[in-house]
Amino acid sequence: MKIGIVWLPNVWKSTLFNALTKNYSAEAQNFPFCTIEPNVWIVNVNDKRLEQIRKTVNGEKIIPAMCEFIDIAGIVKWASKGEWLGNKFLANIREADAILQVVRIFENKNIIHVNWNINPKWDIEIINSELILADIETIEKRIIKDSKKAKSDKNFKKLVEIYKLVFEKLNSWILVNDMWLSDEYLENLYDLHLLTNKKFIYACNVSEDMMNISENELKKLIWITNNNTKIIPISAKLEEDMIEMKKEERKEFLDDMWLISTGLDNLIKSSYDALGLEYYFTAWEKEVRAWTIKKWSLAPIAAWVIHTDFEKGFIKADVVNWQDLVDTWWWSGAREKWKVRLEWKEYIVKDWDVILFKFSS
Repeated sequence: MKIGIVWLPNVWKSTLFNALTKNYSAEAQNFPFCTIEPNVWIVNVNDKRLEQIRKTVNGEKIIPAMCEFIDIAGIVKWASKGEWLGNKFLANIREADAILQVVRIFENKNIIHVNWNINPKWDIEIINSELILADIETIEKRIIKDSKKAKSDKNFKKLVEIYKLVFEKLNSWILVNDMWLSDEYLENLYDLHLLTNKKFIYACNVSEDMMNISENELKKLIWITNNNTKIIPISAKLEEDMIEMKKEERKEFLDDMWLISTGLDNLIKSSYDALGLEYYFTAWEKEVRAWTIKKWSLAPIAAWVIHTDFEKGFIKADVVNWQDLVDTWWWSGAREKWKVRLEWKEYIVKDWDVILFKFSS
């Protein structure tokens, strides 16, 4: 899963992600445009179930699911037209699965806002405008390219008609993911990697005392009306304070703040939900591992994630709920308690499943 990060300068984004990933390779300075080349972070998805399963099966190691964050320089007005090399930065996130907008909510007189005042609605409008302008340029080039072929090929003629419709709506400042487009239209747009055709997630960088704010309250604050959009509160200062803490200290600190999990955990969960992803587990003495799949995936597709041969030769799968496996202390114990189910090709994998695949080579 790849998440592209976009932001206005001085939202404390670099400080935030340095703290979250325990990675100080990204610069964190109090002036715009200090990040020239994109930073890429591979972040483990923390899940307490993995350690419980490992203890149960006496596994040697844990391999969690992972999320890749691609961080580009701060967006400014006219970034799409090349201002401050902005268009180059935007190109770095075209292959991302979703776009994460880091929006500043907190007040701090020592951290200069690029527009001199805190206005999250305006910030989001600037970022979205630049993403739209970048998409207009992309689709305009494709229209010019394919219009020549459309004169003699009806398939290209239809493609150009789709592109022109989307082009017109983009020029009306409508994001592609806010357009009412059929699955056929969306499929034909896929290879353009339009920025506004991706899922959006908003991380609102708030002060510590706002961490318990509800998602509905945040939506009102940043003027987001789309019910399917994921919005989460996150505090760079809070995360930075926890970076040197041990596991037990961090838990106690979160308890004192009346928080269940860290901002990064909530961010990754929201990213998975936004993209319709989940993961299941495999567990044996050698390793306990989480495998990312699309929600509603059938068992052979889940097996394919491990190896293509698993899908081709799929026969059946032994499936047990992770909690049942932990409670019965081993596969054999789970079988004795009739907790292990035999599932076939039609089985829809769940995110609490621990699976042992049977296949022919």
